[in-house]
This record gives sequence, C-alpha cells and structure tokens, in this order.
Amino acid sequence: MSSDPRHWIATLRNSHERLASLAAPLGTGGVRGPSYCSDWTIAQVMSHIGSGAEISLLILPGALGEGEPVGQDAFPPVWDTWNAKSPDAQVADGLAADEKHLQRLEQLTDDELAKVRLPFFGMDLDAVGMIRLRLGEHALHTWDVAVSADPAAVVSPDAVTLLIDNVPQVLAPRLGKPQEEPLRLRIRTTGPDRDYLLVAADAVTMTDLSGDAGAAAQGAREVSLPAEALLRLAYGRLDPAHTPADVQADPADLDRLRAVFPGF
Repeated sequence: MSSDPRHWIATLRNSHERLASLAAPLGTGGVRGPSYCSDWTIAQVMSHIGSGAEISLLILPGALGEGEPVGQDAFPPVWDTWNAKSPDAQVADGLAADEKHLQRLEQLTDDELAKVRLPFFGMDLDAVGMIRLRLGEHALHTWDVAVSADPAAVVSPDAVTLLIDNVPQVLAPRLGKPQEEPLRLRIRTTGPDRDYLLVAADAVTMTDLSGDAGAAAQGAREVSLPAEALLRLAYGRLDPAHTPADVQADPADLDRLRAVFPGF
C-alpha cells in the first residue's frame, strides 16, 4: 500500500474524471435511471458523492488541527440539502462539490499532509487513511454508475491496487458478518497478487499468508479471483450476475462469502 498521500490524491482525481465522463452522456432521463445500488438512482449516487465531498471539506480543518473537530450532528443537514435537490442538480452539483474537494486536497502542502490526524471509529487516520476512506467510497460508487450501462464494468485498476490491502486490514474486521457455522478459506488474488486466509466465526479476520505463513492455511478450501472482484465482494458487490468468469471457487463457498460481506 502506497504511503504517499499524493499518490492517493492522484488516484482519487482519476476516479473523479471517470465519474464525470460516465455522467456526461446520460442526460436528464439517464440520471433518473437505476444505479447498482438498488434503492438509489444514478442521480442519488451523485448526490451521495456530492454530500460526501461537502462533509469531507467540513472535516478537513479539524483534521489539520486548524479548527474544532466536526461532530456527526453536522452531517444530517448536509444530507437533507442534497436530498432536496432535483436529479439534474444532484448530478451537476455533485460533480462540482467533488471537484472542489479534490482541488483542496491537491492544494495541501507537504507539511499540511504530514499533520493530518482524523479520529474515525477507534482509528487515528493520517492523510493516507483519510483519503483512503474517500477513495474507497468514490471508486465503488463510480462502479455503481458504470455498471448500470456496462454489466462487465470493473473498478478502476489504479484504485484497486491501492485499496486491495484495505480488505484484510479494515473492511473484513469491520464489515464482515460473524457466522454461526465457521468458514475458513484461502483466498488468492491476481492483479495484484495477494494470498489471504479468511476465517469467519465469532469475528471475521483475514491473515496475510505471504512469506512463510502459508502453512497456516493447511486444509482450507481455496478461492481464486481477481483482486478487483475481492474488493467488490468486501463492499457487497459480487452477486452472481457480476462475478467474473475467471473466479475459481466452489459455488457454495462463494455464496457463503457473499453472506460474510452483504454490503451496507
């Protein structure tokens, strides 16, 4: 995982440009159509991107130590404002707010990036951690828009390369659902290559099996899939209709993995 926050900001910039290119040809009717998120139109996804950008800008001064931390009670009024916009405004304003947030990140000096500290659900995030949160949300919601027109769409490879290590470190223990019947699987990925042991029981853990740790997975059944597919799985976006043909796994194991990561 890259430790250079500017690498993360540049990847977030690429995700913004992709989203803008996807939204441009949709027109008034298209933005009212469904996204991958079953309860959201494409315009509502764009509204979520926009409100997230606005909230990120509210949080940034506190993360830089230049203002009081913003509490979660500041968020509902932002969401209410965005929910009240027309679909066309949600798209246009969403892209504008996203651009404004990106420009602010790009303008941060090295010293400012070095002093970022953001408390987040028991974690103390630095600049990379803060931007990682935004990139994960942004890249996956961009896929939600892309896949509405192209069922074979994938999450941008540059985002996957940065985000894949977030799956065992953050997403599995925080988003994974404990299982009454324990599940133990060795998960190998390509593009980039990773090797993990997933255990879902009273808690969900994913252990890195690189180096000499492979013996820990002895006896575990195996799943092989692109890293992009594992990332989407962790966010609840690997239903059978959007599972790549090169995934190698027992169908029952895949179904159990989907139950561990139902999305949110």
